[in-house]
Amino acid sequence: MKVLFKSVLLTAAMAVSAGAVHAQNATTLDQLLDQVKKNRVSEARINQKREAEFNSARADKQALLNKAKADLKAEQNRGDRLAKQFADNEIKLANKEQELKNATGTLGEMFGVVRQASAEAYGHIATSIVSAQFPGRGDFLEEMASESKGLPSLGELEELWFALQTEMTESGKVARFDREVVSLDGGSSVETVVRIGTFNLVGKQGYLLYQDKEKQVVPLGRQPDAYMTDSATDFVDATSGLQPVYVDPSRGGILGLLISKATMMERYHAGGLPGYVITGLFVLGLLVSLYKIVTLTLVGGKIRSQLKNVNNPSNSNPLGRILAVYKENKNSDVENLELKLDEAILRELPKIESGINIIKILAAIAPLLGLLGTVIGMIATFQQITLFGTGDPKLMAGSISMALVTTAEGIIAALPLLLLHSLVAGRAKSIVHILDEQTAGIIAAHAEAEKA
Repeated sequence: MKVLFKSVLLTAAMAVSAGAVHAQNATTLDQLLDQVKKNRVSEARINQKREAEFNSARADKQALLNKAKADLKAEQNRGDRLAKQFADNEIKLANKEQELKNATGTLGEMFGVVRQASAEAYGHIATSIVSAQFPGRGDFLEEMASESKGLPSLGELEELWFALQTEMTESGKVARFDREVVSLDGGSSVETVVRIGTFNLVGKQGYLLYQDKEKQVVPLGRQPDAYMTDSATDFVDATSGLQPVYVDPSRGGILGLLISKATMMERYHAGGLPGYVITGLFVLGLLVSLYKIVTLTLVGGKIRSQLKNVNNPSNSNPLGRILAVYKENKNSDVENLELKLDEAILRELPKIESGINIIKILAAIAPLLGLLGTVIGMIATFQQITLFGTGDPKLMAGSISMALVTTAEGIIAALPLLLLHSLVAGRAKSIVHILDEQTAGIIAAHAEAEKA
């Protein structure tokens, strides 16, 4: 409308200026009057034309306005229809969801049961040694247990069933297969591995362990006792027949306890300094005992040889030296001869009995040192209890080990030393008995010769 108004004003201004020009061309008043009249008629026609054009344009604008109002009304009606349709659809969707929930019924519970069963099966199968022979069995179960959001399909239920059935079937089999075994030093080699159900893996290196996270087969960090390991290697080498083997029914739990059990050397070192001193005394006692056994055995052999040849005494054995004393004092009376022979025996006794008392003393000291280690260990235990309390028994294990091990070491050292002392003392007494017997016989024979 503003544009139309500006056009009318511009046209009127042009008409006025044109009339002024014509008026300027008139020379008389009459001409001017005529000219004004003509211009008036002309301007009236122009104005009528312009008014007609304005009315026509106004009618067009009104038509456009009416059409816009009609379109707005139509869109408002369409919006109302769509809003009503949306509300109806929401109600229908809620009804359909309720129908779906009612239709599924116990299928929702089955989904929870399947997920729980898949999680339990995955935890069992992923760590099972059967997976060492059949790798990748747990991937599907892991996906079912953690990533599945909808109801399981028939194929997925069959896969779950197959996984559980395979585990049950393989648990009753002894299977032999080739598998890469990672050694403790980091290297690896393909070896023949024998799987005993779901209990143990055995190979040339003894009992093996399946690491489910790394999916590797490795030997135990420390094998159990030799007789168990030997039975396992013999079982691997066997090709037919019945072969005994030790099996861990706890699937590795008992083996873990066996390999964590302290060895004899670890128990020995738990005795600490008292245990080392006891060991030193025990070794010293053994050396002395062996030396005395060897020397007394040699002396006994020489004495037995001398008994076969009494008339030719030798200075290499005690009996020979005593016979030499008798030979030198044949002409003496019985009392002097007896004194000479007793003196000769007394000279031989220190050589024969030397070291025997040392063995006896060491056998007595060993258990006393064991008791000393026990006392030291208990003192250390009570000190640790005072500092740290009794919450963690591992803190006291070392001191308690010393308290117990040293007593055992002392007794273990004392028992063989006592036996060796008895053996050495018996041999020494047998030699002294032979010397006393021969001396008594010599004196008796000499006394009879004097009476005769």
